[in-house]
Amino acid sequence: MTNNINQDVRALDAICVNESQLEHKWWHNLKYLVVGVLFGIVFVKAEIISWFRIQEMFRLESFHMYGVIGSAVMVGVISVALIKKFNVKTIYGEEIEFHTKTFNKGNIFGGFIFGLGWAITGACPGPLFAQIGSGATVIIITLLSAIAGTWSYGYFRDKLPH
Repeated sequence: MTNNINQDVRALDAICVNESQLEHKWWHNLKYLVVGVLFGIVFVKAEIISWFRIQEMFRLESFHMYGVIGSAVMVGVISVALIKKFNVKTIYGEEIEFHTKTFNKGNIFGGFIFGLGWAITGACPGPLFAQIGSGATVIIITLLSAIAGTWSYGYFRDKLPH
């Protein structure tokens, strides 16, 4: 069954499948809430959620956001390399698998639309909840728009060109 799931994942290339067979009590998820809140605090303190910082980035007036994004990319690259080199497992002992991705020109169009929305609204999906939590309640419109866009993509995905 796992091989069928892996083949299906490779065929669709954009759908996430949680292959974990583990089941936990509901309170095991509280760790994710704590990490999310801490991550939100870091976003606020680092000014990553600041609409003004985001506008500075898109106007090429400041290096701040490029430094944050570049640092995140480097941490990701190093983390993946270490996971692969030392065959790191999840905290529950499950193996971590990396699947190859094929290039799709839709990624270029999607990235352009994503960046345009980010520039217009001053928000990307990562800090949406931190922005709302910090009092920028107008971002709720952006959140609802992101949900609507995600739903629309899911609905029309099979009808879009590949």
